[in-house]
Amino acid sequence: MSEEHKEEDKDFTEKAKDTANEIGSEAKETAKEFGDAVKQTVNSQDNKKILAGVLGIIFGGLGVHKFILGYNKEGIILLVLSLLGIVTCGITSGLAWIVGLIEGIIYLTKSDEEFYNTYQAGKKPWF
Repeated sequence: MSEEHKEEDKDFTEKAKDTANEIGSEAKETAKEFGDAVKQTVNSQDNKKILAGVLGIIFGGLGVHKFILGYNKEGIILLVLSLLGIVTCGITSGLAWIVGLIEGIIYLTKSDEEFYNTYQAGKKPWF
């Protein structure tokens, strides 16, 4: 192999190494940004754990915690059960309040990440 070809091979190898290092650095930076974005989302106001939990305990029978999480159908079901309980003197209203209380406690006992993944990202409507 001539000196000229050896020099070309050396230049090519150096350029390949530089390119690989740049790609690796960009990949690391992208992964770090993605991880930071996930952490920010889990810890941001998008995570409605405390609000939904407290409202579930206090106003659970009215389905307010369901509306906060965007579960409108389930919120309406709890609200209707509560209103029926007023008309029928009791049982359905009590059931709605118990469901709200239990869900509020469950929400507050989950970690932020678990709550977000289960009820906001995973869209699990009940318990």
